[in-house]
Amino acid sequence: MREFTENPEVLKLLEEIKVKGVDKKVYSDIFDDSGSQYADLVQEGGGVLGIALAGYIFILEKAGIRFFSIAGTSAGAISAMLTASLVPIGEPVSLMMLKILSEKDLSEFADGHPSLNRLIRRYIEGRSFFGFFFLLNFFRIVRTLRRHCGINPGEDFENWFTARLKEAGIVTLSDLNRLRERVPLLYDRSENNRPILRKAGLKIITSDITTKSKVVFPDMASLYWPDPELVNPAVFVRASMSVPFFFYPFVVKNIPGAGEYEDPNLPKEKTKWRKYAGYYGKIPPKVSFVDGGMLSNFPVNAFHLKRGIPKKPTFGVRLSTWRDSYTHIRGAGSMTGAMIGTMKQLHDYDFLLKNPDYNKLICLIEADRDFNWLDFNMSLNSQVKLFTAGAKKAVSFLEGFDWHGYKEIRRKRDLDN
Repeated sequence: MREFTENPEVLKLLEEIKVKGVDKKVYSDIFDDSGSQYADLVQEGGGVLGIALAGYIFILEKAGIRFFSIAGTSAGAISAMLTASLVPIGEPVSLMMLKILSEKDLSEFADGHPSLNRLIRRYIEGRSFFGFFFLLNFFRIVRTLRRHCGINPGEDFENWFTARLKEAGIVTLSDLNRLRERVPLLYDRSENNRPILRKAGLKIITSDITTKSKVVFPDMASLYWPDPELVNPAVFVRASMSVPFFFYPFVVKNIPGAGEYEDPNLPKEKTKWRKYAGYYGKIPPKVSFVDGGMLSNFPVNAFHLKRGIPKKPTFGVRLSTWRDSYTHIRGAGSMTGAMIGTMKQLHDYDFLLKNPDYNKLICLIEADRDFNWLDFNMSLNSQVKLFTAGAKKAVSFLEGFDWHGYKEIRRKRDLDN
């Protein structure tokens, strides 16, 4: 872990925080007895690029920021669940997260047939994907995709993540809820330091491709399990990070009420499927989930306050670049990639277009410029560079963030509307 936290660039950033007074700024109206300030946190998906999220969180914690409500998709869901599960709200978590991630051989997540993952590796490295090696494995590829709709079972990830949560005392959603209820006494500086009581949120985004629904866990867990309090939260993350075709879809069987319709005479508020998913059809016996990034890779609207001035910011951290270039469609492959990219981003871009003030809250790491998000064989040196990139961008973001200025933007927006 020292390779990450004690490399010269990171040590220099920690010094900058103190020299530039980044750890003395006001970032929120909500604080606790130790002086820590609170923000909500939304994290974008991006495969192994998620290592950069650890660098971002590390720096924010060094600046005295703690995280209240948390949301994320795919890699962002992994980081969000670890942040929510390892310590009570208000305690620093980044070093524990980093220890867990740094001790894991990421290549083990690619737990499918070795020859198929070698093909993927060739593609990532820019070598010829098609050719003799592809033809040699053609029938294995077709058979695997036909049977499982993916190359890698994802069992290694689920087992690893389940074990890490268990070490933290989290086996069921009920365990996690109890931990999240342990909120320190918080104060509101905008109201003469008045003590406040609030409930922290957690939102893990995934895509239910059976009913074509965007799903938010744990909010919607009761749709898929008869007793969601007994469900291991690791499965929420497994559902969120199921990259299409790279991993098997995550399947939940024995859905409550399977084969039936919800009572059409009930008002929407008294139903589950209509209320949460907008689904009016027959309840399926099983449901398949794929990567939440298919519908919302950066769920920046997770804790959106439609009107009024927020008491704390919702910081968002992005791993990918903005739409700064167009795609050359040269065939089926590039068209498929372009369609997936559009699906991943458009919902979130639409929200940002309608709420431009959120751009003041977003840190752009843009790790996809230099690293491949599916490179599970990434070297330790590259992982350290990713962590450092997240830390470096976090310092720049905090330097430029103006909490009072942001609140003024929100105040003017409310007046204009």
